[in-house]
Amino acid sequence: MSIKYTADHEWLQVEGDIATVGITHHAQDALGDVVFVDLPAVGASIDAKAVAGVVESVKAAADVYMPVTGEILEVNETLRDDPSLANTDPLGAGWFFKVKLSNPAELDGLMDETSYTAFSANA
Repeated sequence: MSIKYTADHEWLQVEGDIATVGITHHAQDALGDVVFVDLPAVGASIDAKAVAGVVESVKAAADVYMPVTGEILEVNETLRDDPSLANTDPLGAGWFFKVKLSNPAELDGLMDETSYTAFSANA
């Protein structure tokens, strides 16, 4: 299992060819209190870097980008019912969706934790 990060402040926890995706602590800090999430449809095939959902807070709305190309296997219905989980537990119960990777080599273009920490310190 490994965790990767995007320049758009999404994280992926990868197990085999399945990745769980959410927003990072940095993203939820920048957004403020999350009040709504729009999640992709289960079964949808989405290309890397395409918009996969939306997160809205009291301050702003932001797109959630697909970090890798793949098929949506599951969405976090608990998050839909309680969007504040994106703030209180963004790397745990606040996950957004699970995706079956179509091209695992795309993971090579993402950051590891050390790289992301340095990147987000300057964001």
